[in-house]
Amino acid sequence: MKHVIITGTSRGIGFELAKLFANNGHKVLAISRNTKPLSDINHQNITTLSVDVSQTSDLKKVTEFVKKNWKKVDILINNAGKLINKPFTELTTEDFLDVYKVNVFGVAEITKNMIPFLVKNSHVVTISSMGGIQGSMKFPGLAAYSSAKGAVITLSELLAEEYKEQQIAFNVLAIGAVQTEMLEEAFPDYKAPLSASEMAEYMYDFALNGNKFYNGKVLQVSSTTP
Repeated sequence: MKHVIITGTSRGIGFELAKLFANNGHKVLAISRNTKPLSDINHQNITTLSVDVSQTSDLKKVTEFVKKNWKKVDILINNAGKLINKPFTELTTEDFLDVYKVNVFGVAEITKNMIPFLVKNSHVVTISSMGGIQGSMKFPGLAAYSSAKGAVITLSELLAEEYKEQQIAFNVLAIGAVQTEMLEEAFPDYKAPLSASEMAEYMYDFALNGNKFYNGKVLQVSSTTP
């Protein structure tokens, strides 16, 4: 049984991931602003916390919960994401900040807070995007989103080096298009080749076993372009 923290669990991949881990006997701390979808399931292995990962003060709730109830964390999955689709000249500094607060600063903050609880052979998995991969196909309108997803790739590579003596693994899954609510909101007419539950199954296995094979690596999880 693993103690697993997942961010962005109100819908999409995060929602499916939380159910997968819980149904397989693992303890899940599900982090999202909207806790109702998972709370309604009332699963004995899922604890929900209403947290805005873009707010440093809000993330203290996670630390307090772990300190009081778990004392350790085996897997942290940084899945929460924010996407703004706008032409570059229309993107404001506030737009960039809003995206980076969730996709970069929130990832850094929760990871930093969990370092004291991450045990030997623990695994931190950050969900990036193919858009954050250097040399990959890029799409107009995603300057803030894709650049943020590139930033967390470099962050994870650095953390893997910084914490290798503690045997904490840091890896990134740069995923392609998945049919989620976030994708539908940004690109209403696009149909992705994978469902949220299909991608969640891959991430579930990788989170449990990927650290045996990888550290400081970026895996491109995409069968299509994009």
